Parts: sequence; C-alpha cells; structure tokens
Amino acid sequence: MRRVSIFGATGSIGQNTLDLIRRDRTSYDVVALTGGANIPQLAHDAIDLGAEIAVTAYPNRLEDLRAALSGTGIEAAAGAEAIADAAARPADWVMSAIVGAAGLEPGLIAMSTGATLALANKESLVTAGDLVHRTAAKHGTEILPVDSEHSAVFQGLIGEDIASVERITITASGGAFRDWPLEEMAKATPEQAATHPNWDMGQRITIDSASMFNKALEVIETKEFFGVAPRQIEVLVHPESLVHALVGFNDGALMAHVGPPDMRHAIGFALHYPDRKDLPVERLDLARIGQLTFKAPNPDRYPALRLAWDVMEIGGMAGCIFNAAKEKALDAFIDHQIGFLDMADVVEATLNKLAADSCLINAEMTLDTVKQTDHLARKTATEIIATRG
Repeated sequence: MRRVSIFGATGSIGQNTLDLIRRDRTSYDVVALTGGANIPQLAHDAIDLGAEIAVTAYPNRLEDLRAALSGTGIEAAAGAEAIADAAARPADWVMSAIVGAAGLEPGLIAMSTGATLALANKESLVTAGDLVHRTAAKHGTEILPVDSEHSAVFQGLIGEDIASVERITITASGGAFRDWPLEEMAKATPEQAATHPNWDMGQRITIDSASMFNKALEVIETKEFFGVAPRQIEVLVHPESLVHALVGFNDGALMAHVGPPDMRHAIGFALHYPDRKDLPVERLDLARIGQLTFKAPNPDRYPALRLAWDVMEIGGMAGCIFNAAKEKALDAFIDHQIGFLDMADVVEATLNKLAADSCLINAEMTLDTVKQTDHLARKTATEIIATRG
C-alpha cells in the first residue's frame, strides 16, 4: 500500500483527492490529513479513511477536533508547528494543497523525507522556486504538477526535449467578469467575484480567477516549473475551459491537452503517475461541443498578468513580494476595504517599493529569508491599503 498525506484536505483539491482515494481504498494508507476551520469534514474524512493524524491550522479549534475524533485512536493536533510535524511523517506521496504561502514549509519538509510531492500549491514555486528545486535535488524528490494547466504542459512534454519547445500557452476562463464592462468591474463585490462560470473552487482562488491573479501566479509557476524563458509563455482566454494548455514546438506543431473542467484529471494523473488509470470524469463529445474559442486577454482588464512578467524580469525575491502583497490585497477586497480593480494597484505599489532594495531582492533564498520577505511585503501592502481607506 502507498502511504499518502493530504495537506489542505478540506479544500476543493483535497476533497477531490480523497474522492479518488476512496474509489481504491485498498491501495492507500492515509497518514495525515490537514485542514482549516471545517472540523466536521476533517474529522469525518480522517475517521472514514483511518488516518494516523488530523491537524487543523487553527489552534483554537483543537478541542473541537479532539472531541470529534474521541475514541477513534486518531491523533488530533493544531497549528503551524503541528502541520510541519505531520509533514515530516514518512509517506510515499504527499498532496500539497494548502492555499497560499502557508503551503511552502510543509511541502519543503515533505520533500526532505523523499516523498513524491503532488504540487497544487502554486505559491511554493512563485515565492521560492529556487529553494524548492534545491530541496528536491538534495533529497531526490519528484515534483508532479497538479494545477490543470501545468499538468497539461507536463503531459505534453512527456518524451519531448524541452529544447525543442518554442512556446507554452496556458489558458484562462476569464473568470466571473470576463464579459463585464470595465466600469462595472470596478464596482464588483466579493460575492460576485466568488462565482466561477466553469470551475467549483474555493472563495479565494475563484476571486483570483476573476482578477487573473491566479493566472499571473501560474505564468510565474510555468517559468519555474519548466525552466522556460518568460518570452516563451503566453496566456489565452478560453471561455470553455476545455483546452488547459498547449505546447508549441520548433517544427510549428502545437500539442494541446483537452479535457473536462474537472480537477480529478490532474490529481489522478499525479496520483497514478507514471501510469494512467480510469478516472470518473466526463468523456467529451466534441461534436456536441461544436467549437472552441480563444482570445488574447485585455491588459486593461487584467493588469495582474502584466505584473507577472515584471516579477519574472526582476527575479530573486520578487515572486515572494508579489504573492504576499496579492494575499493582503485579496484580504482587503474580501473585507470591503478596497475595490476589485484596486487589488492590482496595491500589489504593483508594494512590488515597486520593495524591488528598489537590491539587497532584499537579491538575498540568498532560504526559508528564513523567504519568511522575512513575506512578512515585510505583507506589512508594506497593509500600509498601502490603509492609505486608500
């Protein structure tokens, strides 16, 4: 049996991962499940799958988790240190699906055990790509992409020489506001932004989809994951969300990955790799679909994309600053402190201010320096947000 742990088990990626594991229970031994405030779901999944330990990120919910697991023999724990301890438990395969920069350290710890890391936490490569790759190389860890776009690129590159790749195209649905006038987007509420036309995801990632900050992170992640130059990466708005990515080669060929908007495909590919196994996803009827549409993203509507190329040009700690500022701007939008279009302004102002410090940008990338830069960027973004109140 393969020993597996799922970090971010109560989120959409985690729940889809558990759905696949439940369909083949005899093949997996669940070690650790971590989650947030949804204690009933976390406890239910831990009991159902016989996990060794369940961890909530919130220390004030520990007693609730202990009560829910009472008499089961499953260990209950809480807080960042407990999540780190759970990541150190030996496992063969670990799903990294904690949202945000908080997912970086558990992923690094899991890699240090030699476990295969299924990476859904795009912030890990955005904030600390060099550190992630060095850790993987040191411990002989394999990293498998779980974002649908990067899984699609990964699959398109199997058996290919990366040197023959001219371009990589990742697609974006355009989010909740893809057909809204710009002036209406400026007045959009968090509730409106949290509704996705194609995907079933959590609040934060759905809002990031509407602003294209999620796609900006994926652009940076593409560079970090596949080692291509920024000029080789492009984004297309594809409202149907059926073509997840395309790889263009030096002979003019484009290899496209086409599939339903169901995260269980990318998760299942990583779970079963290098094999392909049956998955409970829709089989597309292309004749019924009839057509697929693509268009270039409007830079005025999606300034986050421009910032992604700025981050790649600056390099160093710029990705860490970008992500931290993005998370604070998103918090402020959800709390109705700033408008939808103000988020990009906050991130750009934070990036411009801190990128002027060459010592900060070019600091040696360690977990400590990443944490320090993350803290400074959040503080700076918070100060910028306060001036807009």
